[in-house]
Amino acid sequence: QVQLVESGGGLVQPGGSLRLSCVASGSIFSINDMGWYRQAPGKERELVAVITSGSSTTYADSVKGRFTISRDNAKNTVYLQMNSLKAEDTAVYFCNLKEYLGGGIIRRSWGQGTQVTVSS
Repeated sequence: QVQLVESGGGLVQPGGSLRLSCVASGSIFSINDMGWYRQAPGKERELVAVITSGSSTTYADSVKGRFTISRDNAKNTVYLQMNSLKAEDTAVYFCNLKEYLGGGIIRRSWGQGTQVTVSS
């Protein structure tokens, strides 16, 4: 069983920065994507950024140029550097691990979420 633990959320002023971290533990398949999703009150959960085990990245249009996703495979950790934060970035941010187990089988795991609030 895989566990994901996020950290780094908090309250920040508009224009500020935060860095989120997510550590995965357990039996993890080497071929996987790690990503960040977010959910604001009254809205559906949405993709923020994803990074593959080969370090290819995908970003939501709303965060391109402001957020950077990275990973340390040796530490099973994914990071999200968030710069130039806006009020609309306020949400609970969830870490996600998507493992490709072979034979078309995919396993997804979620963290418990960390609150990011952008407000003056």
